Amino acid sequence: MVVDLGYGDAGKGTVVDWLCATRPVHTVVRFNGGAQAAHNVVLRDGRHHTFAQFGAGTFRPGVRTHLSRHVVVDPLALAAEADHLAEVGVPDALDRLTVDGEALLATPYHRAANRAREIARGADRHGSCGLGVGEAVAYGLTHPDEAPRVADCRRPTVLRRRLAALRDRLTAELGPLDAPPVADCLPAYAGFAERVAIVDRAYLAGVLRAGTCVFEGAQGVLLDEWHGFHPYTTWSTTTFANAEALLAEAGLAGAASRLGVLRVTTTRHGPGPLVTEDPALPYADPRNPTNPWQGRFRFGHFDAVAHRYALDVVGGVDGLALTHLDLAGPELRICRRYDILDRLVPGPAGDLDRQAALTARLLRARPLYDTPPTNWPTTIETELASPLLLTSHGPTAEHKRPTPVRGVPFSTAGVMRGPFLLPS
Repeated sequence: MVVDLGYGDAGKGTVVDWLCATRPVHTVVRFNGGAQAAHNVVLRDGRHHTFAQFGAGTFRPGVRTHLSRHVVVDPLALAAEADHLAEVGVPDALDRLTVDGEALLATPYHRAANRAREIARGADRHGSCGLGVGEAVAYGLTHPDEAPRVADCRRPTVLRRRLAALRDRLTAELGPLDAPPVADCLPAYAGFAERVAIVDRAYLAGVLRAGTCVFEGAQGVLLDEWHGFHPYTTWSTTTFANAEALLAEAGLAGAASRLGVLRVTTTRHGPGPLVTEDPALPYADPRNPTNPWQGRFRFGHFDAVAHRYALDVVGGVDGLALTHLDLAGPELRICRRYDILDRLVPGPAGDLDRQAALTARLLRARPLYDTPPTNWPTTIETELASPLLLTSHGPTAEHKRPTPVRGVPFSTAGVMRGPFLLPS
């Protein structure tokens, strides 16, 4: 199970690709988020794809993708992503895809409503990706029996009714939406249903027993809907919780290792707390440019306080993957405490007033820095009290280096069992 212990963009995609390149992986299972994910994978020959809904192991022949019911599925964006994969040499991505019929659909109406709300916030924007994922989740919570779902794509009469009700409710609330008529949307959804294997929730149990699977998370724990810094969060559970629930349903509770991914620089895309932000850092990320919805991509020094909090939220990990070590220059420092507190303590899930108060404190906090580490991997492993399994010094799988764990190598030749290693 792979999650990001920051604000997202730490390199989950490239880590998942490495896992799929170095061992026989049957399926990558997506367990949260939707089309707003942006997991960049670069191959040795220079081919590049930003994985949104397909698993980041799709470049590897035979590796399948399963979108669980916890994913918000956008068939229109999925088709565009499949087209780009075909352009970069992966023509069979849709053939290797299964989708749980219970998953919510993200539609043009959700997207239009999402953007209308974000524009209305003016200077108080939350940093939404503008793709309607949160809007789809919110509608699903408010109207659980009427929200469009993937299985409805096989039932055009039901889907037409649900899309019309969705459009009418959002239009009544927000005014006219910049979205096509329902009749214009239906052929695309019908085509999706004909092209993609739509399955029920029982299907995943067979997949998990067919071979090694990698659970690929989206976004980061510091953006979690319940434990992130409200309101600058996502409508998604970004911890291991969804993956663990899926495993338990399959009778495989506790069968997967927990891998947390971190950048050596703490980053954030869009507004919200980033205590160690330093505009003087000489970094740029061409694959995370400024965009009209999230805003600019921000860089900070390594924030051990925030990442310790993420570890506490998820209940710890079996190991860490540390990425972007090629950026660890002499100007990069580490923050072990803030001027107003030394540790962030997780609260009960659902107490958003508490999280908003924590956000207000973080927006006032100032970092206190220590001497720059001479050995970043060892320093972070010690500071976060978690074994380091993998380091990454560039964008490709070839830039990854497995590290020994208590004398046992994290093998790239095969899958090894052990308390900190992925099970076969």
